[in-house]
Amino acid sequence: MRNTLAELRRGYGWSQQRLAAELGVTRQTVISIEKGRFDPSLPLAFRLAAVFGRAIEDIFSPDPDPAPGPGATTGA
Repeated sequence: MRNTLAELRRGYGWSQQRLAAELGVTRQTVISIEKGRFDPSLPLAFRLAAVFGRAIEDIFSPDPDPAPGPGATTGA
């Protein structure tokens, strides 16, 4: 999943530690979400949206589907 968390956080002038404190998580959790190594739980995604006054889908978007491999059918 892609996200704009780092850009939003920087726009507020917040450190990763400040955002972590606002959310009640560790700084490592914020880093992992920003780098796309960890997808937040639904409750955490709602807290992120509330902190920034945005809809969840304004912060997170699905990764594009990978290209089909050789021999894959398109379903058409």
